Amino acid sequence: MPGVLPEGEPVPRDGSLPATARRAVGARGFGVYVHVPFCASRCGYCDFNTYTASELGGGASRETYADSVLAELALAARVLGDSPPQRVDTVFVGGGTPTLLPADDLARILDGIDRVWGLAADAEVTTEANPESVTPESLKTLRAAGYTRISLGMQSAAPGVLAVLDRRHSAGRATAAALEARDAGFEHVNLDLIYGTPGETADDFAASLAQVVDAGVDHVSAYALIVEDGTRLAARMRRGELPYPSDDVAADRYLAAEAALGAAGFSWYEVSNWARSAAAACRHNLLYWTGADWWGLGPGAHSHVGGVRWWNVKHPSAYAARLAEGASPALAREVLSAEEQHMEDVMLRVRLASGLPLDVLDEPGRAGAERARDAGLLDAGAYARGLVVLTLRGRLLADAVVRDLLP
Repeated sequence: MPGVLPEGEPVPRDGSLPATARRAVGARGFGVYVHVPFCASRCGYCDFNTYTASELGGGASRETYADSVLAELALAARVLGDSPPQRVDTVFVGGGTPTLLPADDLARILDGIDRVWGLAADAEVTTEANPESVTPESLKTLRAAGYTRISLGMQSAAPGVLAVLDRRHSAGRATAAALEARDAGFEHVNLDLIYGTPGETADDFAASLAQVVDAGVDHVSAYALIVEDGTRLAARMRRGELPYPSDDVAADRYLAAEAALGAAGFSWYEVSNWARSAAAACRHNLLYWTGADWWGLGPGAHSHVGGVRWWNVKHPSAYAARLAEGASPALAREVLSAEEQHMEDVMLRVRLASGLPLDVLDEPGRAGAERARDAGLLDAGAYARGLVVLTLRGRLLADAVVRDLLP
């Protein structure tokens, strides 16, 4: 959950939504995101809305956090009232480090969601975790509570790279935790990688990919390092202690990921995500990428229902205080115009292997798609079937393709 929130219009104290937004809640799917803003330490590259114990201040604590989330859930139930979703298709608990909360608290939050809106029989329920924050026992508790998927922040198998990123776990802990999750009965396990960190070599990244494959996971996310203003990593680069990431190196790493993961039986389904099967793809993220509805619980969490997007106050203390007063924790919101919804639809769906239908583009956009196809950035066979699907080269230049489709 990014650290900077946009501006927007005020939200009613009770959090009420326009009737038009509530008219077809969940028609394209409905998910719940739960933000847990606690971390044992701050990674040097992270600008997410997270707090260590020393940064938290008064008015909020891990011990009472589940109660605050359940209070917002009760408010959400009142807001949707007589137009609730038919079911909750996906739940994603992110952070921060959600597994710094007791497993019983994470179980209680999931049970609350089920009681309020009802989990689909095949609901995907994910929690993120740092490798050092889980044990075989806690994983078994989470699995028994109904969590079906876990996403572990590995980032790298190279000790030097982990040190630059300020990661606390050892080089082998992430893959060990993945095996523990499998033993606990998790159906789906993801490992996150970051590539392009200063000092990372091609051999370092190859070793990370090899460890991921050997761990037997069914999903991998791999992202180029982004240097965010205000982070320790950005400060070190400004001082000249570390070089800035190289776009050419990032492209080489991406090609290495595609080659290694493809050889191991993974297929890309989103530019930065690979899965061993369609069933292993992250359904919650697919809700985001295909314009579905979701309610975001927690400080700084974003929500989207029926073309209305809003975001909560950032600090856990302010979040808890608003809920204690019976007020919505939402800071501001925006009602997306048809043009804005179209733009986001194109930007997100063009990154998917399933593609973007050509007929959703206007005439200048279709002309841009034709140019991208001729330049080898779009799959010619998919184009002939009326779909915009990126080639491997197109994935490397996805942002440029989007600019061509939204002239």
